[in-house]
Order: sequence, then C-alpha cells, then structure tokens
Amino acid sequence: MKSKYIVALSGNDIFSGGGLYADLTTYTVNGLHGFVVVTCLTAMTGAGFEVFPVEETVVEKQLRSLQEVDFAAIKLGLLPNVAIAKQALDFVRAQADLPIVLDPVLVCKETHDVEVNHLRDELIAIFPYVTIITPNLVEAELLTQRKIQTLEEMKEVAKALHELGAQHVVIKGGNRLDQARAIDLYYDGREYQILEAKVVANNNTGAGCTFASSIASQLALGKNVFEAVRHSKDFVYRAIQASDEYGVVPYEN
Repeated sequence: MKSKYIVALSGNDIFSGGGLYADLTTYTVNGLHGFVVVTCLTAMTGAGFEVFPVEETVVEKQLRSLQEVDFAAIKLGLLPNVAIAKQALDFVRAQADLPIVLDPVLVCKETHDVEVNHLRDELIAIFPYVTIITPNLVEAELLTQRKIQTLEEMKEVAKALHELGAQHVVIKGGNRLDQARAIDLYYDGREYQILEAKVVANNNTGAGCTFASSIASQLALGKNVFEAVRHSKDFVYRAIQASDEYGVVPYEN
C-alpha cells in the first residue's frame, strides 16, 4: 500500500493562518498523516513581525529523527537562512525519487534585502531536485531578477525559472495582473497553462502555504503535476471562501 505519510519543512506562523498550521490542516483534509520539521518561529515584537530561525543543530536532529519514515511526498516552505536551506538541499537530494514541492518563500513583508540576496542562490540550487516550484510574482521576480507587469512577462519568467533547473513551475499571480481575477501560470518546459479564479474578499487563509501543501498532497495521492496544481487552485479558492469561519472546511476530493 502506498505510504500516506507526508512531511513539510516549514515555519511556525504565530497567527496560525499559514506555515506549518496550513500544511498540517491541508494534509489532514486530504487524508494524509503529516509530519513537520520546524524551521523557524515568529512573533510580533516592538520591531514588528519577526522571524527567528531554529538552531541549525536542532533542524538536523529533527531531520535525522524522520530518516526512517516512508514519506510519499515532501513540501519545502520557509527556509529562513542559508544554513537551513543547505540542510533542506541535503535532505531532498537523499529523497530524489519522491514528489517534492518547493515554495521558495523570499517575501514575508518583514524580510530584509540582504537575507533575500543570500537565500536566492541557495533556493535555486534546490530547483533540480524538486518536482515543482510555486513562487508568487514577487518571488519569481527576485529569483530571476526580472520584472513582471504583464502575462507575457510572467511567461518569460516561468521559462527562465525552468531554465534555472525547475522541472515544473507555477507562478502565483494573485490579483496583481487583474484586480478581479486571481491568475496563476503553470509551465512544464513545453506548454503554458493559465489558471484563473474570481478574487475573494476573505483572506484569513495562508493561501501560498495551503496551495503548495495541497499540491504535495495530491502528488502523494498519485495525481500528475498539472492535475495536482489545478485541483489545488480550486482547493485554495474554497478555503478562502470559508476562511472567516473557524473549524475544518468540508471539502470533497
């Protein structure tokens, strides 16, 4: 029987809307048993919203604790510094036969430019070892050093990310290109697929984290990459619709 275990390397969101909370909730809704390697803690302080990386030795011990688990898929979320990004790279290199989703989190409104620059190359080094990357528009711009203002430029950046080693790319456009429509772009090195949904006013859901962990869940359950992306677009749309309500959102796969 195919393993129903899935793991995320992700951070603690103190407001519980994204990060490891979104990952575990999404895994549960999909009938999977989720594990988490915690990469960082967050808190509101006098300086604003801050990210506190977990000590490198603690991350290593967490990863070692799970080395015998038969995972069906892996999701990489917030890797807060170069050292932890290198550990993530070592981890996925040893799991190359699994579906792996990289959400290259470079932009939490509180991230400093110097940290972004240091992390960029480390994240790109992970690209060849993962199944799909899921940057938002700003992250895609930072990773490629290109601007995106049109759908055509979005396609050019998706191609550039593929050329950097990503097997499959989905750029989350949000409503930046169209205030009424949330537009995402999928690219597999051959064809572009545009996924659209109406923008929903509610926004208490960590949409980027949920999207990536949903894709990982669907890959673990045997869907192909584009099917997993399309399903996850719909999943996030429904989750945002219900995000003003507490409790588990009923969802049929």
